[in-house]
Amino acid sequence: MLSERIQTLSPSLTIAISSLARDLKAQGKDILSFSAGEPDFGTPRRIKDEAIKAINDGFTQYTAVPGIPELLEAIAGKLKRDNGLEYAPSDIIASNGAKHSLFNLFQAVINPGDEVIIPAPYWVTYPELVKYAFGIPVVIETNDINNFKITPEQLRAAITPKTKMLVLTTPSNPTGSIYSREELEALAEVLKGTDILVASDEMYEKLVYDVDFVATASISEDMYNRTVTINGLSKSVAMTGWRFGYLASPNKELISVMNKLQSQSTSNINSITQKAAIPALNGEVDEEIEMMRRAFKARAEEATELMNAIDGLSVIKPQGAFYLFVNIKDVSNDSITFCKELLQDVGVAVVPGIGFGSEGYFRFSFATDMTTIREGIRRIEKFVKEKSNA
Repeated sequence: MLSERIQTLSPSLTIAISSLARDLKAQGKDILSFSAGEPDFGTPRRIKDEAIKAINDGFTQYTAVPGIPELLEAIAGKLKRDNGLEYAPSDIIASNGAKHSLFNLFQAVINPGDEVIIPAPYWVTYPELVKYAFGIPVVIETNDINNFKITPEQLRAAITPKTKMLVLTTPSNPTGSIYSREELEALAEVLKGTDILVASDEMYEKLVYDVDFVATASISEDMYNRTVTINGLSKSVAMTGWRFGYLASPNKELISVMNKLQSQSTSNINSITQKAAIPALNGEVDEEIEMMRRAFKARAEEATELMNAIDGLSVIKPQGAFYLFVNIKDVSNDSITFCKELLQDVGVAVVPGIGFGSEGYFRFSFATDMTTIREGIRRIEKFVKEKSNA
């Protein structure tokens, strides 16, 4: 009865853990959840006011599939101002979150048997979307030693005649690592002379700490031409539920077919969201973004210090995003069992590293207040001590 395509998909482990934590909390249990990748801040007032204005103005009908002209111009302006990238509005498509942008891209270019290189740890959705397109995820493993970033040598070794695409995430979910300009240049050198596309997921671009963010497409003309830049406002402007993402590429044919696909699936994204996104893209809420960034930076520093003080655990301080990717290999090599017992025994919800393609770790989101973070890490320490003494 079911299609072969749908049976390639696995459920999202992050959503599963978050749902379980919510269920336990609803049952009256004392649960602290660090599983969701969602800012704990509200959407800035300026954005909400623009949405209310759009509703009151009756802006509630269908729009062009890729987005209204003002929105596409605002995205193009943001990419030029922040990243030094020149895109025409016609090079851009707004979608229902970056996940939707990735879905459109993978469906548009991947044929059965095509290989897509994905560094691990990876965001849980990447390999699933590749498999849904009947492609083959080729995972490159990384570790703490190289700050969870692939090397040019690893990339070169992974390329075959079937390689269609490389997926890069900078800053990374789940590790918070960021590729420097020099590291991106080295990877770009490996790709020269190939037809390999690069999907660069830059969703956490605004949430960086003590380093500079460099857009992948800005590295060279060659990288600009082969890169599809994917971004959105869910994380930086706390607009997760608004469902706003976008992609940009100078490849006119690629943009055309993705427009065609979106026209037959969802059509345009929510018209109210389109209007609300414009002030955020135009820099009108930069002060609020900076406030959130500073808060996340302070949490990252304290949470890293507290987690590293636990015997048996270790973590590299993230350079961006709002996660710790904690090494538990001295305690357990079964991250699912570890996380289930952590939730059952001390009421702390985190996501097993195996869901991100890296066993022996868990992801801890510090997108919550510092008091909750401290209590959560205190409980983790208690659990680890009891587990070590068992």
